[in-house]
Amino acid sequence: MEIIGPLLVSTIAGLSTVFGALIVFLKIREECINKFISICLSFSLAIMIGISLTDLIPSSLSVLLKANLNKGLIISIISFFTGVFSIKYLISKVSKIKKNTNNLYKLGILNMIALMLHNFPEGIATFLSSYQDISVGIHLGIAIMLHNIPEGISIAVPIYYATKSKKEAIKKTLISGFAEPLGAILAFVLFKNFITNEFISIILLLVAGIMIAISIEEIFPETLKYKENKSIIKGLLLGIVLILVNHFFL
Repeated sequence: MEIIGPLLVSTIAGLSTVFGALIVFLKIREECINKFISICLSFSLAIMIGISLTDLIPSSLSVLLKANLNKGLIISIISFFTGVFSIKYLISKVSKIKKNTNNLYKLGILNMIALMLHNFPEGIATFLSSYQDISVGIHLGIAIMLHNIPEGISIAVPIYYATKSKKEAIKKTLISGFAEPLGAILAFVLFKNFITNEFISIILLLVAGIMIAISIEEIFPETLKYKENKSIIKGLLLGIVLILVNHFFL
């Protein structure tokens, strides 16, 4: 069967994160930088928690509970909290990347890792759905693009304002985006006949735990440091609106 189309859909969906990273090329006045960072961080917070609560967790629970109610519930809880506790461990490790690493750089790296894990099963899902029905795959790919763009912002903005390097911000975002076509390729080469909806659901619950933990423990405290309450509210509202558009119109 034709694999170019499904692979192309997965690649475009994944690399759409780079569109979000282009925000670092905006020229922000010095007096507005804190407001801009606050909006971007709170926007990322809304996106990451929103995707987890309205998409990853409900869809995964539906699959696992349908297969076996009691077993599915136990597996769901274990998967989610494995994500929570693994990222707590990772946070302590990432903090030691450099002695002089500031909180924004650490936050950008954590977001990159979390979104790589998020994009990998998305790439599998996009590829397999496109492989079976290209129209379904394209529809899924568009929905993924919509939330990958703000995810790119969540990586690029902290990295850029920590390093002052546009190249570094783009590179880290690109690495995250490549996880999606990588997932697609592995799906075809290794797992095409073995991946189940239950397997993908377990991975997505783990990712939901990671994203919620990062949002609460890292993004939210970092956002509050700038003391730009109006900007925080604007970013949250913008994120919520995008989540609603993604769910009700796609």
